[in-house]
Amino acid sequence: MSAQAALAKLAPPLRDLVSAAAPDGTESFVGKSDKDKAEVAQWIAKVAQGDVTKTENLKVNDTEQDLEASLVPRSYLVANYFTAADVALYGALHPILSQLQPAQYYSHPAITRYFDHVQSRPSVRRAAEPLAPAFSVVSFNFENAPPQERKADPPKEKKSKSSTPAPDGDKAAVKADKVSAKADKAAMSGEEGKKAAESGEKEGKAQKKEKKAKEPKEPKAAEKKPAAEDAGPPLPSMIDLRVGHIVDINKHPDADGLYVEQIDFGEPEGPRTVVSGLVNYIPIDQMRDKYLVGVCNLKPANMRGVKSFAMVLCATHKDGKDAGIELVQPPAGSKVGERIFFEGFEEKDPLSQLNPKKKIFETIQPGFTTLDSREAAWVNPETKSVHKIRTKEGICVAPHFVGASLS
Repeated sequence: MSAQAALAKLAPPLRDLVSAAAPDGTESFVGKSDKDKAEVAQWIAKVAQGDVTKTENLKVNDTEQDLEASLVPRSYLVANYFTAADVALYGALHPILSQLQPAQYYSHPAITRYFDHVQSRPSVRRAAEPLAPAFSVVSFNFENAPPQERKADPPKEKKSKSSTPAPDGDKAAVKADKVSAKADKAAMSGEEGKKAAESGEKEGKAQKKEKKAKEPKEPKAAEKKPAAEDAGPPLPSMIDLRVGHIVDINKHPDADGLYVEQIDFGEPEGPRTVVSGLVNYIPIDQMRDKYLVGVCNLKPANMRGVKSFAMVLCATHKDGKDAGIELVQPPAGSKVGERIFFEGFEEKDPLSQLNPKKKIFETIQPGFTTLDSREAAWVNPETKSVHKIRTKEGICVAPHFVGASLS
């Protein structure tokens, strides 16, 4: 079934909304590839059937039909760009979300975030205006939303050597001996019991000393505590880089040079709030809806009263900031939340959070640069080996700068 055929099954005014919401000059509204076109048609058909927006499918139950779980890693329904399927789902959700109270939509953060993102697109608002009040703007009280706890990944435990446990039979025998000894001691009374107890204690201590002398001593290394996960020299692989997508951006209310972005990193808690000092270097229109590289394991920092939970990786021209700053871009086809790694360090996992006292990022950052190909890389200052920054789809790039510094 084609997208046009699926669209015909939508009831008005939803069909009218989708038909009018195509961005100007965009041919990809029904899908770029044959695969994407088929997915767009499938989503529109689901919306037409009404199954996808049934109340039971909005619940967070981790099933294939659970819309909340489906939208957690997505900015859009198909691939990583806006299509007719998004308008169809937005329109179908409108009568539901417009009736929800804050406590209700707070329990569906992915659906709420997705809905608000789609309704804010200029082409959607333009298409909805003649159909008012059917698709009027739904306001959400995000400021008073309960904070979503972002739990750091627990440090990996290193297995330490330990002596071989005693067989079950030996354990049972030892336990039986102890029980028997207690019973014998309880049966004795007076001076005879006291002497037997003292004799037993001495004999027990002697046996323990003899046993301890016979047992091989454990190596001292095994007695040491497991090493901290950030032990050793700083490595670029300790830095957690991920693909992010700006779903909302505004200027900081109290700082003229700062943006406050909502960046989707594919996390169930929803987008992270990120503060970036890019107002004087990148116009806000060039930031909206952009895919980027985020540094996600820095310690959260307060930036003029707004807490920032990540950092946007940017390329600064080799002649300095005044010559230009631009976003480092992940390769086409990258998915929100996808891990970005350094060639040669693929098997190493990043730290759950960088320790500011150890200055790991500050030590590694001087080696971040762009090559003659404009590809982003880390160059080892000692060996001069080049480790490109990439996803499984390809290399991250700075679109225009060669020899740029990345930070």
